[in-house]
Amino acid sequence: MTHHYDEDCCGGVQVGQEAPEFEMETYDPVNCDFGKFSLVEQKKKGRWTVLVFYPADFTFVCSTELADLADEYDNIKAAGADVVTVSTDTIYTHLAWRREEKFLEKVKYPMAADPTGMVSRIFGVYNEETGLDLRGTFIVNPAGVLVASEINFYNVGRNAKELLRKLQASVYVDTHPQEACPARWEQGSKTLTPGPKMVGKVYDALKG
Repeated sequence: MTHHYDEDCCGGVQVGQEAPEFEMETYDPVNCDFGKFSLVEQKKKGRWTVLVFYPADFTFVCSTELADLADEYDNIKAAGADVVTVSTDTIYTHLAWRREEKFLEKVKYPMAADPTGMVSRIFGVYNEETGLDLRGTFIVNPAGVLVASEINFYNVGRNAKELLRKLQASVYVDTHPQEACPARWEQGSKTLTPGPKMVGKVYDALKG
């Protein structure tokens, strides 16, 4: 069952809820130009969306995270998703950071600006005390429903390979709704089909 986002919910949109429509200005590293990202357009195109919030440009852990994400970018695109990184910096700061930081040389995904924190608040990652975002990763399906989320504090970086795994699993169960992906599931491995015969027999189902 899909629930609609409640704007009064202080924790932001929750998994299983439909995200509200939003739009952000972006810096496009491929064309060295500015553009826009719109959830409405993503839904029209039938594309999955991966939103990666981070604290700030020209910082330390963030540089390594965006480089790690760039390494998996082609695989994420192949899974049917578009990546957008988000911070409260401006598009001009994004441009300068991408130009100066060698870790960002392979970044090809759009870098979105959320200077007012509007979108960051929607997903519950905006820190009102610092004006910065926590490290939040969100997977939104083509219908606009949030299906996966992860939020870390400032000092712990994320793993893009695990993000890719969760995306591939989310895409799989979206097209195979009677199945479920067990722990450490990877593309091509066994899934579970819950039912009375499987109760107490999960080991047999996976190992048999």
